[in-house]
Amino acid sequence: MSSQSLHTTRRYFLGQCTGVSVGSMALSSLLGQKSSAGEAPALGLPGLPHFAPKAKRVIFLTQSGGPSQLELYDHKPGLMKWAGTELPESVRQGQRLTTMTANQKQLILPGITKFSRHGKSGATVSEWLPHLGSVADDLCFIKSMTTDQINHAPAMTQFLTGNQIPGKPSMGAWVSYGLGSLNRNLPDYLVLISKMQRPSDQPLYDHYWGSGFLPSRYQGVKLRNSKDPVLYLRDPDGLPRHLRRGMLDGMAELNQMRFEQTQDAEITTRIRQYEMAYRMQASVPDLTDLSEEPDDVFDLYGPDSRRAGSYAANCILARRLAERGVRFIQLFHPDWDHHSRLPSWCTARCRDTDQPSAALIKDLKQRGLLDETLVIWGGEFGRGVAGQGKWDSPEAGRDHHPRCFTMWMAGGGVKPGLTYGSTDDFSYNVAENPVHVRDLHATVLHLLGIEHERFTFRSQGLDFRLTGVEEAKVVKGILA
Repeated sequence: MSSQSLHTTRRYFLGQCTGVSVGSMALSSLLGQKSSAGEAPALGLPGLPHFAPKAKRVIFLTQSGGPSQLELYDHKPGLMKWAGTELPESVRQGQRLTTMTANQKQLILPGITKFSRHGKSGATVSEWLPHLGSVADDLCFIKSMTTDQINHAPAMTQFLTGNQIPGKPSMGAWVSYGLGSLNRNLPDYLVLISKMQRPSDQPLYDHYWGSGFLPSRYQGVKLRNSKDPVLYLRDPDGLPRHLRRGMLDGMAELNQMRFEQTQDAEITTRIRQYEMAYRMQASVPDLTDLSEEPDDVFDLYGPDSRRAGSYAANCILARRLAERGVRFIQLFHPDWDHHSRLPSWCTARCRDTDQPSAALIKDLKQRGLLDETLVIWGGEFGRGVAGQGKWDSPEAGRDHHPRCFTMWMAGGGVKPGLTYGSTDDFSYNVAENPVHVRDLHATVLHLLGIEHERFTFRSQGLDFRLTGVEEAKVVKGILA
Protein backbone atom coordinates (compact mmCIF):
# COMPACT_ATOMS: atom_id res chain seq x y z
CA MET A 1 0.00 0.00 0.00
CA SER A 2 1.42 3.40 -0.96
CA SER A 3 2.14 6.09 1.62
CA GLN A 4 -0.58 8.23 0.03
CA SER A 5 -3.22 5.54 0.43
CA LEU A 6 -2.13 4.97 4.01
CA HIS A 7 -2.39 8.69 4.65
CA THR A 8 -5.85 8.85 3.08
CA THR A 9 -7.08 5.81 4.98
CA ARG A 10 -5.80 7.21 8.26
CA ARG A 11 -7.50 10.54 7.55
CA TYR A 12 -10.71 8.75 6.57
CA PHE A 13 -10.63 6.68 9.74
CA LEU A 14 -10.00 9.66 12.03
CA GLY A 15 -12.19 12.17 10.23
CA GLN A 16 -15.11 10.13 8.90
CA CYS A 17 -15.41 6.73 10.57
CA THR A 18 -15.09 7.82 14.15
CA GLY A 19 -16.40 11.34 13.73
CA VAL A 20 -13.51 12.63 15.84
CA SER A 21 -10.76 14.11 13.67
CA VAL A 22 -7.41 15.35 14.87
CA GLY A 23 -8.60 18.84 14.02
CA SER A 24 -11.76 18.46 16.06
CA MET A 25 -9.76 17.12 18.99
CA ALA A 26 -7.48 20.15 18.84
CA LEU A 27 -10.48 22.43 18.41
CA SER A 28 -12.44 20.94 21.30
CA SER A 29 -9.35 21.16 23.49
CA LEU A 30 -9.05 24.85 22.70
CA LEU A 31 -12.69 25.84 22.78
CA GLY A 32 -13.35 23.87 25.94
CA GLN A 33 -11.05 26.24 27.81
CA LYS A 34 -12.38 29.55 26.62
CA SER A 35 -14.64 30.26 29.58
CA SER A 36 -12.58 28.64 32.32
CA ALA A 37 -11.38 31.07 34.99
CA GLY A 38 -8.67 28.83 36.41
CA GLU A 39 -7.50 27.24 33.20
CA ALA A 40 -4.98 24.43 33.41
CA PRO A 41 -1.60 25.08 31.77
CA ALA A 42 -0.72 23.45 28.46
CA LEU A 43 1.68 20.56 28.83
CA GLY A 44 4.84 20.55 26.75
CA LEU A 45 6.34 17.62 24.89
CA PRO A 46 5.80 14.14 26.32
CA GLY A 47 8.69 13.24 28.60
CA LEU A 48 9.68 16.84 29.30
CA PRO A 49 11.13 18.02 31.52
CA HIS A 50 13.69 15.22 31.53
CA PHE A 51 14.36 15.76 35.24
CA ALA A 52 13.22 18.05 38.02
CA PRO A 53 13.86 21.65 36.95
CA LYS A 54 15.44 24.31 39.14
CA ALA A 55 13.75 27.13 37.20
CA LYS A 56 10.17 27.46 36.00
CA ARG A 57 10.75 30.48 33.80
CA VAL A 58 13.41 32.76 32.31
CA ILE A 59 13.78 36.55 32.25
CA PHE A 60 16.47 37.41 29.69
CA LEU A 61 17.72 41.00 30.02
CA THR A 62 19.33 41.26 26.57
CA GLN A 63 21.79 44.15 26.26
CA SER A 64 22.16 44.66 22.53
CA GLY A 65 25.42 46.09 21.22
CA GLY A 66 28.16 44.55 23.34
CA PRO A 67 28.60 46.08 26.82
CA SER A 68 32.23 46.74 27.75
CA GLN A 69 33.40 44.22 30.31
CA LEU A 70 36.47 46.41 30.90
CA GLU A 71 34.36 49.29 32.19
CA LEU A 72 31.69 47.27 33.99
CA TYR A 73 32.90 43.99 35.51
CA ASP A 74 36.38 42.83 34.48
CA HIS A 75 38.77 44.96 36.56
CA LYS A 76 42.30 45.09 35.12
CA PRO A 77 44.30 47.66 37.12
CA GLY A 78 47.57 46.37 35.66
CA LEU A 79 46.67 47.86 32.28
CA MET A 80 47.75 51.33 33.39
CA LYS A 81 51.40 50.49 32.75
CA TRP A 82 50.48 49.48 29.19
CA ALA A 83 48.47 52.65 28.40
CA GLY A 84 49.10 53.92 24.88
CA THR A 85 51.36 51.02 23.92
CA GLU A 86 50.57 48.58 21.15
CA LEU A 87 48.80 45.34 22.05
CA PRO A 88 51.42 42.55 21.90
CA GLU A 89 50.90 40.02 19.14
CA SER A 90 51.38 37.31 21.76
CA VAL A 91 48.11 38.50 23.28
CA ARG A 92 46.24 39.25 20.09
CA GLN A 93 47.16 35.88 18.53
CA GLY A 94 45.71 36.78 15.16
CA GLN A 95 42.31 37.86 16.47
CA ARG A 96 40.22 39.16 13.59
CA LEU A 97 39.32 42.88 13.78
CA THR A 98 36.39 44.70 12.27
CA THR A 99 36.92 47.03 9.31
CA MET A 100 36.51 49.95 11.72
CA THR A 101 39.85 49.31 13.49
CA ALA A 102 41.73 46.87 11.27
CA ASN A 103 43.86 49.66 9.78
CA GLN A 104 44.73 51.47 13.00
CA LYS A 105 47.33 50.61 15.61
CA GLN A 106 45.94 48.61 18.52
CA LEU A 107 46.92 51.04 21.29
CA ILE A 108 45.83 49.96 24.75
CA LEU A 109 43.14 51.96 26.52
CA PRO A 110 42.93 50.93 30.20
CA GLY A 111 39.49 50.76 31.79
CA ILE A 112 38.31 54.26 32.62
CA THR A 113 36.16 53.43 35.65
CA LYS A 114 36.87 52.77 39.30
CA PHE A 115 35.95 49.40 40.78
CA SER A 116 35.09 48.28 44.27
CA ARG A 117 34.26 44.98 45.92
CA HIS A 118 30.71 44.29 47.03
CA GLY A 119 28.99 42.02 49.52
CA LYS A 120 30.32 38.93 51.22
CA SER A 121 31.31 37.54 47.84
CA GLY A 122 33.66 40.46 47.15
CA ALA A 123 32.55 40.71 43.52
CA THR A 124 34.20 43.55 41.59
CA VAL A 125 31.65 45.89 40.06
CA SER A 126 32.17 49.27 38.38
CA GLU A 127 31.26 52.59 39.96
CA TRP A 128 28.89 53.00 37.01
CA LEU A 129 26.73 50.16 38.40
CA PRO A 130 26.23 50.98 42.10
CA HIS A 131 22.79 49.37 42.33
CA LEU A 132 23.95 46.08 40.85
CA GLY A 133 26.79 46.17 43.33
CA SER A 134 24.19 46.18 46.10
CA VAL A 135 22.84 42.79 44.93
CA ALA A 136 26.22 41.25 44.08
CA ASP A 137 25.65 38.42 46.55
CA ASP A 138 22.57 37.36 44.56
CA LEU A 139 24.41 37.31 41.23
CA CYS A 140 26.59 34.74 39.48
CA PHE A 141 29.12 36.53 37.25
CA ILE A 142 30.51 34.61 34.28
CA LYS A 143 33.65 36.47 33.18
CA SER A 144 34.79 33.91 30.62
CA MET A 145 32.04 34.06 28.00
CA THR A 146 33.22 33.61 24.41
CA THR A 147 31.61 33.54 20.97
CA ASP A 148 32.60 33.12 17.31
CA GLN A 149 31.10 36.19 15.68
CA ILE A 150 32.52 39.73 15.60
CA ASN A 151 29.65 41.69 14.01
CA HIS A 152 26.34 42.50 15.66
CA ALA A 153 23.72 40.72 13.58
CA PRO A 154 25.45 37.32 13.28
CA ALA A 155 26.69 37.51 16.88
CA MET A 156 23.25 38.32 18.28
CA THR A 157 21.68 35.69 16.04
CA GLN A 158 24.09 33.08 17.40
CA PHE A 159 23.64 34.39 20.95
CA LEU A 160 19.87 33.92 20.75
CA THR A 161 19.38 31.02 18.30
CA GLY A 162 22.63 29.05 18.45
CA ASN A 163 23.52 29.75 14.82
CA GLN A 164 24.82 32.86 13.06
CA ILE A 165 22.49 32.33 10.09
CA PRO A 166 18.87 33.52 10.54
CA GLY A 167 16.17 30.89 10.32
CA LYS A 168 16.78 28.83 13.44
CA PRO A 169 14.38 29.01 16.41
CA SER A 170 15.24 31.40 19.22
CA MET A 171 15.96 30.10 22.70
CA GLY A 172 12.58 31.37 23.90
CA ALA A 173 10.82 29.50 21.10
CA TRP A 174 12.66 26.28 21.95
CA VAL A 175 11.68 26.60 25.62
CA SER A 176 8.07 27.35 24.74
CA TYR A 177 7.96 24.36 22.37
CA GLY A 178 9.46 21.97 24.88
CA LEU A 179 7.79 22.95 28.12
CA GLY A 180 4.47 24.45 27.14
CA SER A 181 2.64 27.22 28.91
CA LEU A 182 2.05 28.08 32.56
CA ASN A 183 -0.71 30.55 31.64
CA ARG A 184 -3.57 30.07 29.17
CA ASN A 185 -4.31 33.79 28.93
CA LEU A 186 -0.92 35.00 27.75
CA PRO A 187 1.62 33.69 25.22
CA ASP A 188 4.44 31.45 26.44
CA TYR A 189 7.08 33.86 25.13
CA LEU A 190 6.82 37.66 25.38
CA VAL A 191 9.27 40.30 24.17
CA LEU A 192 9.64 43.89 25.41
CA ILE A 193 11.86 46.42 23.63
CA SER A 194 13.02 49.57 25.38
CA LYS A 195 11.70 52.86 24.06
CA MET A 196 14.85 54.94 23.88
CA GLN A 197 14.85 58.68 24.53
CA ARG A 198 16.82 59.16 21.33
CA PRO A 199 16.44 57.18 18.11
CA SER A 200 18.42 53.95 18.31
CA ASP A 201 21.09 53.30 15.69
CA GLN A 202 20.84 49.57 16.20
CA PRO A 203 18.23 47.39 14.49
CA LEU A 204 16.58 44.55 16.37
CA TYR A 205 15.46 41.88 13.91
CA ASP A 206 12.31 39.80 14.32
CA HIS A 207 14.28 36.56 13.91
CA TYR A 208 15.94 37.27 17.27
CA TRP A 209 12.69 36.05 18.85
CA GLY A 210 11.39 34.02 15.92
CA SER A 211 10.29 30.38 15.83
CA GLY A 212 12.34 29.37 12.77
CA PHE A 213 11.24 25.91 11.62
CA LEU A 214 9.15 25.33 14.77
CA PRO A 215 5.41 25.98 14.47
CA SER A 216 4.82 29.72 14.48
CA ARG A 217 2.83 29.63 17.72
CA TYR A 218 6.16 29.39 19.56
CA GLN A 219 7.59 32.69 18.31
CA GLY A 220 7.90 35.60 20.72
CA VAL A 221 5.01 38.04 20.91
CA LYS A 222 6.19 41.64 21.09
CA LEU A 223 4.49 43.90 23.63
CA ARG A 224 4.45 47.48 22.35
CA ASN A 225 4.53 50.59 24.54
CA SER A 226 1.46 52.18 22.96
CA LYS A 227 -2.32 52.27 23.15
CA ASP A 228 -2.40 48.81 21.54
CA PRO A 229 0.32 46.72 23.25
CA VAL A 230 -0.28 43.90 20.76
CA LEU A 231 -1.22 44.74 17.18
CA TYR A 232 -4.58 43.60 15.80
CA LEU A 233 -5.85 42.55 19.21
CA ARG A 234 -8.66 45.06 19.71
CA ASP A 235 -12.08 44.45 18.22
CA PRO A 236 -13.53 47.13 15.95
CA ASP A 237 -15.74 49.66 17.72
CA GLY A 238 -19.29 48.43 18.10
CA LEU A 239 -18.48 44.71 17.92
CA PRO A 240 -19.97 42.98 21.01
CA ARG A 241 -17.82 40.36 22.68
CA HIS A 242 -20.45 37.62 22.26
CA LEU A 243 -20.50 38.28 18.52
CA ARG A 244 -16.71 38.00 18.38
CA ARG A 245 -17.01 34.68 20.24
CA GLY A 246 -19.45 33.40 17.63
CA MET A 247 -17.19 34.52 14.78
CA LEU A 248 -14.23 32.70 16.32
CA ASP A 249 -16.24 29.53 16.74
CA GLY A 250 -17.30 29.69 13.10
CA MET A 251 -13.76 30.30 11.85
CA ALA A 252 -12.50 27.46 14.03
CA GLU A 253 -14.97 25.06 12.42
CA LEU A 254 -13.86 26.14 8.95
CA ASN A 255 -10.21 25.79 9.93
CA GLN A 256 -10.98 22.32 11.31
CA MET A 257 -12.47 21.27 7.97
CA ARG A 258 -9.42 22.58 6.16
CA PHE A 259 -7.08 20.78 8.55
CA GLU A 260 -8.84 17.47 7.85
CA GLN A 261 -8.16 18.01 4.15
CA THR A 262 -4.52 19.08 4.38
CA GLN A 263 -3.14 17.92 7.76
CA ASP A 264 -1.26 21.24 7.88
CA ALA A 265 -0.12 21.82 11.47
CA GLU A 266 -0.10 25.58 10.92
CA ILE A 267 -3.90 25.46 10.77
CA THR A 268 -4.09 24.29 14.37
CA THR A 269 -1.60 27.06 15.16
CA ARG A 270 -4.02 29.53 13.57
CA ILE A 271 -6.88 28.22 15.72
CA ARG A 272 -4.71 28.61 18.82
CA GLN A 273 -3.72 32.13 17.82
CA TYR A 274 -7.33 33.22 17.42
CA GLU A 275 -8.21 31.77 20.80
CA MET A 276 -5.16 33.30 22.47
CA ALA A 277 -5.97 36.71 20.97
CA TYR A 278 -9.50 36.45 22.37
CA ARG A 279 -8.20 35.72 25.86
CA MET A 280 -5.50 38.38 25.59
CA GLN A 281 -8.15 41.03 24.98
CA ALA A 282 -8.89 40.78 28.69
CA SER A 283 -5.49 39.79 30.09
CA VAL A 284 -3.17 42.26 28.31
CA PRO A 285 -4.83 45.53 29.41
CA ASP A 286 -4.69 44.30 33.00
CA LEU A 287 -1.05 43.29 32.59
CA THR A 288 0.16 46.56 31.09
CA ASP A 289 -1.76 48.86 33.44
CA LEU A 290 0.89 49.85 35.99
CA SER A 291 -1.40 52.29 37.80
CA GLU A 292 -2.11 49.66 40.45
CA GLU A 293 1.58 49.45 41.38
CA PRO A 294 2.33 51.31 44.64
CA ASP A 295 4.73 54.25 44.76
CA ASP A 296 7.38 52.22 46.56
CA VAL A 297 7.65 49.92 43.51
CA PHE A 298 8.34 52.87 41.21
CA ASP A 299 10.82 54.21 43.76
CA LEU A 300 12.57 50.82 43.78
CA TYR A 301 12.91 50.68 39.97
CA GLY A 302 13.97 54.31 39.67
CA PRO A 303 12.75 57.60 38.21
CA ASP A 304 12.47 56.28 34.65
CA SER A 305 10.03 53.55 35.70
CA ARG A 306 7.00 55.81 35.22
CA ARG A 307 7.91 56.40 31.55
CA ALA A 308 6.01 53.91 29.43
CA GLY A 309 8.30 51.69 27.39
CA SER A 310 11.45 52.49 29.34
CA TYR A 311 13.75 49.67 30.39
CA ALA A 312 12.71 50.33 33.99
CA ALA A 313 8.99 50.09 33.17
CA ASN A 314 9.68 46.92 31.18
CA CYS A 315 11.43 45.41 34.20
CA ILE A 316 8.25 45.98 36.22
CA LEU A 317 6.28 44.33 33.43
CA ALA A 318 8.73 41.42 33.47
CA ARG A 319 8.00 40.86 37.15
CA ARG A 320 4.26 41.03 36.47
CA LEU A 321 4.65 38.50 33.65
CA ALA A 322 6.62 36.22 35.96
CA GLU A 323 3.81 36.45 38.52
CA ARG A 324 1.37 35.40 35.80
CA GLY A 325 3.42 32.37 34.84
CA VAL A 326 4.79 33.44 31.46
CA ARG A 327 7.50 30.93 30.56
CA PHE A 328 10.07 33.09 28.72
CA ILE A 329 10.29 36.88 29.08
CA GLN A 330 12.87 38.77 27.04
CA LEU A 331 13.79 42.43 27.34
CA PHE A 332 15.92 44.13 24.68
CA HIS A 333 17.87 47.29 25.51
CA PRO A 334 19.93 48.57 22.55
CA ASP A 335 22.78 51.08 22.03
CA TRP A 336 25.59 49.43 24.00
CA ASP A 337 27.79 49.88 20.91
CA HIS A 338 30.55 52.12 22.31
CA HIS A 339 32.71 52.88 19.27
CA SER A 340 33.23 56.44 20.50
CA ARG A 341 32.49 58.72 23.47
CA LEU A 342 32.92 55.83 25.88
CA PRO A 343 32.63 57.97 29.06
CA SER A 344 29.24 59.39 28.05
CA TRP A 345 27.79 56.64 25.86
CA CYS A 346 28.37 53.72 28.20
CA THR A 347 27.36 55.65 31.33
CA ALA A 348 24.04 56.54 29.69
CA ARG A 349 23.22 52.86 29.17
CA CYS A 350 24.28 52.12 32.74
CA ARG A 351 21.90 54.80 34.01
CA ASP A 352 19.12 53.20 31.96
CA THR A 353 19.66 49.70 33.28
CA ASP A 354 21.55 49.63 36.60
CA GLN A 355 18.80 50.45 39.09
CA PRO A 356 15.98 48.60 37.27
CA SER A 357 18.05 45.41 36.86
CA ALA A 358 18.97 45.40 40.56
CA ALA A 359 15.37 46.25 41.49
CA LEU A 360 14.08 43.28 39.50
CA ILE A 361 16.33 40.96 41.51
CA LYS A 362 15.18 42.51 44.80
CA ASP A 363 11.52 42.50 43.75
CA LEU A 364 11.52 38.86 42.64
CA LYS A 365 13.35 37.86 45.80
CA GLN A 366 10.99 39.57 48.21
CA ARG A 367 7.99 38.04 46.42
CA GLY A 368 9.46 34.54 46.63
CA LEU A 369 9.89 34.27 42.84
CA LEU A 370 13.66 34.47 42.40
CA ASP A 371 14.41 30.86 43.31
CA GLU A 372 12.17 29.63 40.48
CA THR A 373 13.03 32.38 37.96
CA LEU A 374 16.30 32.37 36.03
CA VAL A 375 17.41 35.94 35.30
CA ILE A 376 20.10 36.44 32.63
CA TRP A 377 21.90 39.73 31.81
CA GLY A 378 24.26 40.09 28.86
CA GLY A 379 24.96 41.02 25.26
CA GLU A 380 26.26 39.32 22.15
CA PHE A 381 29.99 40.01 22.76
CA GLY A 382 32.34 42.34 24.64
CA ARG A 383 34.72 45.18 23.78
CA GLY A 384 38.41 45.15 22.92
CA VAL A 385 41.20 46.54 25.08
CA ALA A 386 42.52 48.80 22.30
CA GLY A 387 41.04 52.26 22.04
CA GLN A 388 39.09 53.06 18.90
CA GLY A 389 40.10 56.46 17.60
CA LYS A 390 42.61 58.48 19.64
CA TRP A 391 43.07 56.24 22.67
CA ASP A 392 43.58 59.06 25.22
CA SER A 393 40.74 61.28 24.01
CA PRO A 394 37.26 61.60 25.59
CA GLU A 395 36.02 60.73 22.10
CA ALA A 396 37.70 57.31 22.19
CA GLY A 397 35.67 54.12 22.20
CA ARG A 398 36.15 50.37 21.91
CA ASP A 399 35.54 47.98 19.03
CA HIS A 400 33.74 44.62 19.14
CA HIS A 401 35.47 41.71 20.87
CA PRO A 402 34.21 38.09 20.73
CA ARG A 403 37.08 36.37 22.57
CA CYS A 404 35.87 37.21 26.10
CA PHE A 405 33.02 39.07 27.76
CA THR A 406 31.02 39.07 30.98
CA MET A 407 27.43 38.07 31.74
CA TRP A 408 25.59 37.46 34.98
CA MET A 409 22.77 35.19 36.04
CA ALA A 410 20.63 35.03 39.16
CA GLY A 411 18.02 32.77 40.76
CA GLY A 412 16.70 29.63 39.11
CA GLY A 413 19.35 27.18 40.32
CA VAL A 414 22.61 29.13 39.86
CA LYS A 415 25.06 29.78 42.68
CA PRO A 416 24.62 33.26 44.14
CA GLY A 417 27.66 35.33 45.04
CA LEU A 418 29.93 33.47 42.60
CA THR A 419 32.42 34.79 40.07
CA TYR A 420 33.14 32.07 37.50
CA GLY A 421 35.96 32.08 34.97
CA SER A 422 38.63 34.70 34.32
CA THR A 423 40.47 36.48 31.53
CA ASP A 424 44.11 37.34 30.91
CA ASP A 425 45.71 40.59 32.09
CA PHE A 426 44.36 42.41 29.02
CA SER A 427 40.77 41.13 29.19
CA TYR A 428 41.47 39.80 25.71
CA ASN A 429 41.52 36.01 26.05
CA VAL A 430 39.83 33.60 28.43
CA ALA A 431 42.33 32.38 31.01
CA GLU A 432 40.16 29.97 33.00
CA ASN A 433 36.87 28.09 32.52
CA PRO A 434 35.74 29.23 29.04
CA VAL A 435 31.96 29.36 28.53
CA HIS A 436 30.90 29.35 24.89
CA VAL A 437 27.46 30.61 23.89
CA ARG A 438 26.54 26.97 23.21
CA ASP A 439 27.44 26.16 26.82
CA LEU A 440 25.19 28.96 28.00
CA HIS A 441 22.29 27.47 26.02
CA ALA A 442 22.96 23.97 27.37
CA THR A 443 23.05 25.33 30.92
CA VAL A 444 19.83 27.32 30.60
CA LEU A 445 18.04 24.24 29.26
CA HIS A 446 19.51 22.14 32.08
CA LEU A 447 18.18 24.56 34.70
CA LEU A 448 14.75 24.18 33.08
CA GLY A 449 15.01 20.39 33.39
CA ILE A 450 15.98 19.70 29.76
CA GLU A 451 18.93 17.63 28.59
CA HIS A 452 20.05 19.57 25.53
CA GLU A 453 21.36 16.59 23.54
CA ARG A 454 17.96 14.86 23.76
CA PHE A 455 15.93 17.94 22.87
CA THR A 456 15.51 17.97 19.09
CA PHE A 457 13.11 18.89 16.30
CA ARG A 458 13.11 17.22 12.89
CA SER A 459 13.07 19.59 9.93
CA GLN A 460 13.90 18.79 6.30
CA GLY A 461 15.16 15.37 7.31
CA LEU A 462 17.52 16.58 10.03
CA ASP A 463 17.23 16.53 13.81
CA PHE A 464 18.04 20.04 14.98
CA ARG A 465 18.75 21.21 18.51
CA LEU A 466 19.41 24.61 20.09
CA THR A 467 23.02 23.71 20.88
CA GLY A 468 23.77 22.46 17.37
CA VAL A 469 26.16 19.66 16.45
CA GLU A 470 29.36 21.07 17.97
CA GLU A 471 30.35 20.28 21.53
CA ALA A 472 28.27 22.02 24.19
CA LYS A 473 28.48 21.42 27.91
CA VAL A 474 26.45 22.28 30.97
CA VAL A 475 28.50 24.65 33.12
CA LYS A 476 28.27 22.62 36.30
CA GLY A 477 30.48 25.00 38.24
CA ILE A 478 27.74 27.62 38.43
CA LEU A 479 24.94 25.26 39.47
CA ALA A 480 23.63 25.57 43.01
